[in-house]
Amino acid sequence: MSQTTSADAPARTRRPSGGLDIPKLLLEGRAFIALIVIIVIFSFLSPNYFTVNNLLTMSAHVAVYAILAIGMLLVILNGGIDLSVGSTVGLSGVIAGFLMQGVKLPGMEVTLYPAVWVCAVCALAVGAFVGWVNGMLVAKAGVAPFVATLGTLYVVRGAALLITGGLTYPNLRGDPALGNTGFDLLGFNRILGIPTGVMVMIVIALLGSFLLNRTAFGRWLYASGGNQRAAELSGIPVKKVQIRIYVASGTCAAIAGVIIASELTSANPTAGNSFELTAIAAVVIGGAALSGGRGNIRGTLLGAFVIGFLSDGLVIIGVSEYWQMVFKGAVIVIAVMLNRIEVRSKRIKNAGAPSAPPPGQAGAGPGSSGTPPAVNTAKP
Repeated sequence: MSQTTSADAPARTRRPSGGLDIPKLLLEGRAFIALIVIIVIFSFLSPNYFTVNNLLTMSAHVAVYAILAIGMLLVILNGGIDLSVGSTVGLSGVIAGFLMQGVKLPGMEVTLYPAVWVCAVCALAVGAFVGWVNGMLVAKAGVAPFVATLGTLYVVRGAALLITGGLTYPNLRGDPALGNTGFDLLGFNRILGIPTGVMVMIVIALLGSFLLNRTAFGRWLYASGGNQRAAELSGIPVKKVQIRIYVASGTCAAIAGVIIASELTSANPTAGNSFELTAIAAVVIGGAALSGGRGNIRGTLLGAFVIGFLSDGLVIIGVSEYWQMVFKGAVIVIAVMLNRIEVRSKRIKNAGAPSAPPPGQAGAGPGSSGTPPAVNTAKP
């Protein structure tokens, strides 16, 4: 009569290593699957949806969301949030428009018209400065990220309105005689048939992926987002990491603002309203955890395309703007629920996984010569 030991029991119930876990694949690839479903549904509803020109146009719209979302991803990986990116979009466009309109020197009847690249660099510098302020408030002053960036949201939006007096800077195409033409490059030009904004998005995505996966800073970011206290004890400069990611988020917001102003050839101080919510939604749909430490560039890009293609599809088939808000909100709620399900399933799987026996006890049993290891009862 044979006996079955307890060590043999898990082997019978263990899933074969070569088997496919379909629910897991569907859960992890939900953003990609959602994007395919959106494209298929709207292609049936509108013959103009799945065309090359329309896909390129929608991709140009998505590029703004994606650039914002990449900056937001860095902040969320650290366990923070940046609510000021929408206002930074408006302010950066206003700064570029203000400089394009000409700068009158005080006390002199002289107006300077900076080159387009100078206007763009100044706008990016303003965005980076806003991010630096956020980083200092969070890292040095100890203000909660939600409160710090919420306050910055109002300050930055107010600054943009003060600069323009609540108006819009129109006709930013420039004048050849003044040497400030070419601002519409990002909005209308194409490189190899691809909109310039999309090319900028690709470059930023590649840089962000390299930063997260191939540099020590990326490892620091994931570590500090997963457990900030443990990261500090490991010697990671947590505060410097926080400041840098907020600077990166502000810079990404400024890039998006310049692209929008270029597309519209005008600078509106209210541009970017609620864009921070769209960026957060793209990051969440892409599978990132709002608690920090989990997420990647690929998922964030997919999330941005889901939001952008859904929005443009609803516009093409003539759905009311109010219903569009309902659909977007539903997508965000479903994404958060799926994230929670994924995290819970991973915890259950890790908790149920059999742990390896300690060294010196492998194969130990009745009559074995192995001696059990000493148990450390000292308190930490």
